[in-house]
Amino acid sequence: MTTSQSDSTVPSDDKATPDALLHTGSGGPVTAEDLVLAAGRDITPKNMAWAERKLREEGPAAMDKLLP
Repeated sequence: MTTSQSDSTVPSDDKATPDALLHTGSGGPVTAEDLVLAAGRDITPKNMAWAERKLREEGPAAMDKLLP
């Protein structure tokens, strides 16, 4: 039994993902929960306090520093 994929499932074009699809934008204000999740952390009281401090100090730019 083989585990390789058939040729029909392999993309025919070797193109890069458009830049606009790689970057995110917020439709509203950045929350502490958003910042914790973007940092790859669990939502805990300690991490929420960290995020709230970062947002107070840096504003929405705190999110920009975490995401491409």
